[in-house]
Amino acid sequence: MSLLAIDIGSSRCKAVVFTLTGEILAQHAHAYTPEFPAPTHAEINPERFWQAVCNCSQAVSKNLADPVRALCLSSHGETFVPVNGRNEAIAPAILNQDNRATDEAVWLERTIGRKTLFEITGLVAHPMYPVAKFLWLRKHRPDVFTPSVRFLSVIGYILSRLGLPPYIDYSLASRYLAFDIRQQGWSQEILAATEINVECLPIPVPAGTIVGKLDGSGASQLGLMKGTMVAMGGHDQPCGALGVGAIDSGRVADSMGTYECLLAASDQPLLTDAALAASLNSYCHVVADTFVTLAYFPSGIMIKWFHDLLYGDEESDLAQERDPYEAESIHYSALEREAPAGPTGLCVTPNLIGTCNPDFNPQARGIISGLGPNTSRSQIYKGILEGLACEMSQMSETLAGEVGDFRDVYVTGGGSRSALGLRLRAALSGRRLHVMQCPEAVCLGGAILAGVASGAYGSLREAIELLVREVATISPDPALAQAYAQQIKQYRYLGSALMASKRSTGQQEE
Repeated sequence: MSLLAIDIGSSRCKAVVFTLTGEILAQHAHAYTPEFPAPTHAEINPERFWQAVCNCSQAVSKNLADPVRALCLSSHGETFVPVNGRNEAIAPAILNQDNRATDEAVWLERTIGRKTLFEITGLVAHPMYPVAKFLWLRKHRPDVFTPSVRFLSVIGYILSRLGLPPYIDYSLASRYLAFDIRQQGWSQEILAATEINVECLPIPVPAGTIVGKLDGSGASQLGLMKGTMVAMGGHDQPCGALGVGAIDSGRVADSMGTYECLLAASDQPLLTDAALAASLNSYCHVVADTFVTLAYFPSGIMIKWFHDLLYGDEESDLAQERDPYEAESIHYSALEREAPAGPTGLCVTPNLIGTCNPDFNPQARGIISGLGPNTSRSQIYKGILEGLACEMSQMSETLAGEVGDFRDVYVTGGGSRSALGLRLRAALSGRRLHVMQCPEAVCLGGAILAGVASGAYGSLREAIELLVREVATISPDPALAQAYAQQIKQYRYLGSALMASKRSTGQQEE
């Protein structure tokens, strides 16, 4: 028997089949592109999610020696699908990167109170969250809001297409900005203030819950056997943390994807004044009675933007069928080989779609400072990696200020494949990076949930002991850190100047 984990990201879907001892039997990726119908709007036809899930599942299930016994779905957060009473989509899915609900986010903070909102949800108000967008839809698109019977998560939508209950787990529910993370249910205070009916929201259940078994139709569309168990997954970040063994305090995960998230686990949410000042997120883990606290920033989106700027759609066909990083790896490898040995002198901020911790400014944009007539593309590429390393260093300090200092970070994701990027991060953060054997930690976390739910493992800890392994360790290079001392100062000065400029022009901080 084997375990199938499917992770539905904001730009691609990935399916991985694991043996019970953690070896990968098959994997497949399918990319999709959001639509931007108006400034600050980001949407996608949810049918693309469904087709990507089917495509990936069918691809990995062909010719398996060990049939899939259980399936688990994980996904990116915040994106939701408006559906009718038959759970049919009545409008495009609104993506997490959509920032249309800026005014509504400000209203939420003013009405409920920044501190109260944080103490209930573990989050600060921001237009990325679904509740702010519900308010926007009610005001600007009543033709969508009024007939919407429910606002499903991406996982809930896929479950409904499989004829299963469209549940949501506690970790994904936490990303709605309406979930009481300590009571583990929808917040009556927030729903009353926003006049959102609780029936519009999916039913929360713990991650790892068996939501049902595939019937003949669902099994056929996924290429699996009828009766395959389906386990509830969760938000990709907590699933990835499970996939690197971060289920207790002291172990910090770094998932290097579209966003780069540093995550620490704890037995209580961290809802202090300092955490609020830093706008940290603290919410439900996919592990029972456990919470995650994370700091994050846009990361892979900057690398992808630069790649596409250079190479356009040259590899679009490949990207539809393979891991986008693998499809582009020949270009990244060449850029790294050509990169200068020392600091580039550039100062690059990765905020193409706004900043995250600590200020969460959706209006912020990326900057490349220090360009000259002889600046090469490999210098800009390395400058981006330098900027990401500077940002990761700052996020590490921000997180450590609340969870306690840590010297070790367990890294996965597309960014962990860049040797240069890892070396820069280790040096500039002063932390030792552990590269995991399985770069698809989110899917591994999903496989662990499926395995425990189906009885293949006795507990999460047993599964982690068996499946979670590391292959390399990158220690900080003091000489490299010293070479970048001035550049780090410049990076932080630029960030401080941008925040000061934002305040002086009267823009709302969130």
